Amino acid sequence: MRFTLLKSFVIAASVLVTSVPASAQGLAGSYLAGRAAASSYDYEAASIYYTRLLVANPSDPFLLESLILANLSLGNMDKAVPIARRLDAVDDVASQLANMALIADLSDRGRFDEVIARIQAEEGIGPLVDGLILAWAALGDGDMNATVAGFDAVAQEPGLAGFALYHKALAMASVGDFAGAEGIYSSEGALGMQLTRRGAMAQIEILSQLDRNEDGLEILDALFGKDLDPQLRQLRADLADGKRLPFTHVRSAKEGIAEVFFSLADALRGEADPDYALLYTRTAEFLRPDHVDALLLSAELLENLEQYELATRAYRSVPADHISFHAAELGRAEALRHSDRIDAAIEVLEQLARTHGDLPIVHNTLGDVFRQQQDYMRAAEAYDKALSMMSDPSDGKWFTFYARGITNERLGDWPAAEADFRAALELNPDQPQVLNYLGYSLVEKRIKLDEALGMIERAVEARPDSGYIVDSLGWVLYRLGRFEAAVDPMERAAALMPVDPIVNDHLGDVYWKVGRKTEARFQWHRALSFIDEDSAPEADPDRIRQKLDVGLDAVLEAEGNDPVQVANDG
Repeated sequence: MRFTLLKSFVIAASVLVTSVPASAQGLAGSYLAGRAAASSYDYEAASIYYTRLLVANPSDPFLLESLILANLSLGNMDKAVPIARRLDAVDDVASQLANMALIADLSDRGRFDEVIARIQAEEGIGPLVDGLILAWAALGDGDMNATVAGFDAVAQEPGLAGFALYHKALAMASVGDFAGAEGIYSSEGALGMQLTRRGAMAQIEILSQLDRNEDGLEILDALFGKDLDPQLRQLRADLADGKRLPFTHVRSAKEGIAEVFFSLADALRGEADPDYALLYTRTAEFLRPDHVDALLLSAELLENLEQYELATRAYRSVPADHISFHAAELGRAEALRHSDRIDAAIEVLEQLARTHGDLPIVHNTLGDVFRQQQDYMRAAEAYDKALSMMSDPSDGKWFTFYARGITNERLGDWPAAEADFRAALELNPDQPQVLNYLGYSLVEKRIKLDEALGMIERAVEARPDSGYIVDSLGWVLYRLGRFEAAVDPMERAAALMPVDPIVNDHLGDVYWKVGRKTEARFQWHRALSFIDEDSAPEADPDRIRQKLDVGLDAVLEAEGNDPVQVANDG
């Protein structure tokens, strides 16, 4: 197994056990299959194969740890713990995975004194995790002084103050010391504590407990803006109504330890390998089954690992009456789409549109799926609904205009498409995707070429490493008859996207126009070799073959599309 060392506060797990099963020769098939399954994150298959091997090798450390890993990743803590006990009993073997399962089990059973003893005996998970767990375990053991001292000790470590102070504030709030908790939040040393959504919501609940709803509203509006999801919308409504919000984020030492695992996983998101962060979210789920944020993050990590069936199950575990149910269903639809179950994804989204039809994101997502399926009429209807609900201005509204613009362009309604693209640019003037799409469309329609050139130059300035955008720059120069100037950007585009048929075809056309006809034919041959069923419609193999047969000039003359003439007329 493999974990990645990241920041100073993460002690990465490693392959602590490297022995090979004694009877590997006799069970070579299961052994190799188990290793292959584990390397591809197929945890269910790995669990099956390693269980078979364990029958013949009941004390083999490699198999025991591999099974712990598979079961933790599946969220099967009840299966992981007995195996962890067996591995813990093996002499001269230290396994952080086994320690994680055993500490979680002890915490779940309220055996906080044993958690403390285990970590103090250096049978823990890693310095940051152990330090935070020790402090929470002290709270569970009834020693608030040790709890505060534990968090303060972690805060002294370089880069760890944000974690320690966040958990210290939660611990104080969990025992009703809301003034002390808010004092930590508002201290200079607490920078970074409320940068996460969950941390901000905890502070808002603490402020409400102190009868400071107005301060909570100010934080909510500053961090989350106007377009709120149902959970934040309800939170804001309750604050505005003067309700005292209950403190829900951590209510016990066990939930505090669950929060340790979740906050570490959340910090590792996008920084660590997803399979590593998954171990932490699954442990958080075990300790606190109602931790929906952990469930959602587990599902997201499984998607990143391309374990779409497991991701779908994780999303489905969010209760239908939970306020974040819509987020789980949106995630489930995405997982279904990635597993090529498009009809099932559409069914999920259409049902969600019936139950949560007041959320623009639902209609936006449905529009995106219809657009990807080239069902442009239904995509346009979905985007229409989304736009009718979105406040103005809205951070995401530009993208909906952009997506509807693409849809209208595909439907052949260029005036509506252009209006949408320009509406998107009004909201986000320098957005390179929109600048490129509108500019390239104008080029292809051979209209407003000077404006198109300006748009694409701005897009290239923003995204100089985007092959598509650099190709657009070369192509508009070609359309303007500035063939020599088009060579450099077209060659750069081909270097960025060497196997793209459209880019290679365009480069061939530019080479032809500057007299490099042998190179032009070479590029057209390359373009033909890269065309497949997934290629864009612009990659027309018959037209490329015509150019190879008679040359570009003859093809353009037959089409009446000489670029210089078009540029002069445009």
